[in-house]
Amino acid sequence: MKLIERYIFRRAATMFLATLLPLMGIVWTTQALTNVNLVTDSGQSIFAFLKLATLILPSVVPIILPFALIIGVTQTLSAMNTDSELTVLNAAGSSRMSIIRPVIYLAAGLSVLSFAIDNFVEPYSRVAVRRMIATAHADLLSAVVQENSFRKITDGLYVQVGARRSGGVLQGIFVADSRNPNFELVYYAREGAVDEESSALVMKDGEVHRKLPDGGVSVIKFDSYAFDLTDMTRMAGEANIRAKDRDLFYLLNPDPNDPAFKRSPLTFTAELNRRLTEWTFPLLFGLIALVVSSDARSHREARVHPMISALGAALVIRWMTFYAGNSAEDSFWFVPLMYFIPLATGAFAIHQLVSNRRLDIPTTWREKLSELLVRLRFMRPAGADGEQAS
Repeated sequence: MKLIERYIFRRAATMFLATLLPLMGIVWTTQALTNVNLVTDSGQSIFAFLKLATLILPSVVPIILPFALIIGVTQTLSAMNTDSELTVLNAAGSSRMSIIRPVIYLAAGLSVLSFAIDNFVEPYSRVAVRRMIATAHADLLSAVVQENSFRKITDGLYVQVGARRSGGVLQGIFVADSRNPNFELVYYAREGAVDEESSALVMKDGEVHRKLPDGGVSVIKFDSYAFDLTDMTRMAGEANIRAKDRDLFYLLNPDPNDPAFKRSPLTFTAELNRRLTEWTFPLLFGLIALVVSSDARSHREARVHPMISALGAALVIRWMTFYAGNSAEDSFWFVPLMYFIPLATGAFAIHQLVSNRRLDIPTTWREKLSELLVRLRFMRPAGADGEQAS
């Protein structure tokens, strides 16, 4: 690359990182905090939470990469235009490609990175997160044996243990079971223990209160009673692996006996086509940023800030592809739309750059927009600088 291209590349990359890191931190924090209750309720350590939060990170990066790039590029080129650097380059006879080329290099590199994360790193992390969450749900022992803690094991099932003694002996056991709508069961036991082999809570010296819908209550005393937890531990311990959790090679040739594939084969088709299209968003958004901000313009020229224009277009395109991808899970006819949107947008952007055209608002609409911005005091009226100077 030439000296000026390296200069633009360095400034755009720096601004990109300055935008990416805060955005990634905010999104990552919000995603990680949604699993705090899961970790704390199952008695997991802080290291388990940090591991879970780290595994969430690959699913965040491909989403915010294109938007961080479009902000970084538009802000860099807008600052260069404000400092008259783009005007100087234009006056010196430098071609527009000297501005386009470093941005394309940066966007292409990020597209390759997005493809690798989206197709290989993110599926592995998603599977690891699902298995970790399933293990936390299945770890009923840590939830049951905590002293003086009223725990919800599942919908309609609550357990409380008064104290835990040496040898795994539990004292003061209380179990409320209302999972069956026909009757409610309440267990009291003086002591008991958890049988890890049979996944059962063995209670001794207690009684069962059975409440019927008509209001009647029957009480049964017992010397020993085993409360079975096998179904809950088995169901909770199974990780539900979906199409989004599979890597690219599996999506290209899914197992016909996969239960998820049997239930919804179109979901795998939609996910495969999403993987083959969304990795191009950094390159596509880089082209959009170049269209709206790579040309030198006068400071007196009324126009919307390039970052606003670029982000608005990017959000519309992202929403359209997101809608097409979700709809493709129910109808195959939306799959071509997943390719048409980025291809049409990219072709239009390349045409604008190759023909060296400006993306201007039509005169009538531009006048109306300028009048609205003046009223909202987002821009100064034409001639205001001249009036002040005189």
